[in-house]
Amino acid sequence: MSERAAPFYCPYCGDEDLRPSEASEGRHGAWECAACNRAFQLKFLGLLARGVQRTDTGGDRI
Repeated sequence: MSERAAPFYCPYCGDEDLRPSEASEGRHGAWECAACNRAFQLKFLGLLARGVQRTDTGGDRI
């Protein structure tokens, strides 16, 4: 994936006025909220190993 993940709102205050953070080199993917003056970073942790869950409703099996 070559595109940067962009948040829609601040996880702290919920405001939508976000800008990419350019404060330091080691903070790739960091964002700044202009409303609450906080910086945060999005990070993909991985996929869950739950798989497809089946329900017994009489439908076709996946």
